[in-house]
Amino acid sequence: MTAKIAVVGAVPGTLVADLKRLGFTEYESRIYVQLLRESPATAYEISKTAGVPRPNTYHALEALSQRGAVLPVSETPVRYIAAQPKEFLDSLARRTSDLCASVGNQLANIAQPLDDQYVWTLTGESAVHEKIDSLIDSSQSIIMVKAADDVLRRHAETLRAAAARGVEFLIVLFGQNADEFRFAENSRVYIHEGNGVRMGTTDNLFTITSDRKEMVTAVMAEDVTAVHTRNQPIVNMAESLIRHDYYMAEIFDRLGPEIESNFGPYLRDLRLACFTPEQAASFKVKTGLT
Repeated sequence: MTAKIAVVGAVPGTLVADLKRLGFTEYESRIYVQLLRESPATAYEISKTAGVPRPNTYHALEALSQRGAVLPVSETPVRYIAAQPKEFLDSLARRTSDLCASVGNQLANIAQPLDDQYVWTLTGESAVHEKIDSLIDSSQSIIMVKAADDVLRRHAETLRAAAARGVEFLIVLFGQNADEFRFAENSRVYIHEGNGVRMGTTDNLFTITSDRKEMVTAVMAEDVTAVHTRNQPIVNMAESLIRHDYYMAEIFDRLGPEIESNFGPYLRDLRLACFTPEQAASFKVKTGLT
């Protein structure tokens, strides 16, 4: 009995959790993993090695068989094998995608037309980055971005695909290498204020607009959160923020020494006059200025 418990404990908890997200129950997950390890096997053998009560084993095997995850290969007694993971999961993905498309169409026919002016809150790193990729994927004409290079790099492939579709880019970058994000001739990339230094507290913001119709602003700190909206005044405000940073980048490129002589390095005199104490302290640490 001790050996059997060891086998059950060897099933990674994250794997069981992921299988449950795909619709498996706890017992179905254990049984499928065990059959991948050792098959063919009878329900009695599976019950012992997977640590699943026998009545639940029969029920789980029936459900897995209907899904195509396990196959009976003999009679008297019935023995089962597990379907190959890649083939089974590819088939599951196709069925799920088709079902989602069908249900989506049916629900769209039921739903009332919606003028989506709401502001939606997103939490969690995965959800936020998925939303950013989705916004880029759906863009048809122009994307505007203000972001740090390490965050923008996570979306490089999605941006490159959009550039290949002919989407225009206007990017204001916290970083030093603008060429890294010039994916095509229609990609305009500007170093923030001509130096790309991250300062204050807004350097953790990722702001992106698409086709002048929707936007996402994300806080890329320890707890990643974001807002998404198609509310036109808010989208206009986000675009204005990015455009004015583009203006500043061009102005710094042409008049940098004169600006510094009047306002100090990194616009020190202007910034410290309106920063909060916390912002001022962050600015001084990051620039070494007082």
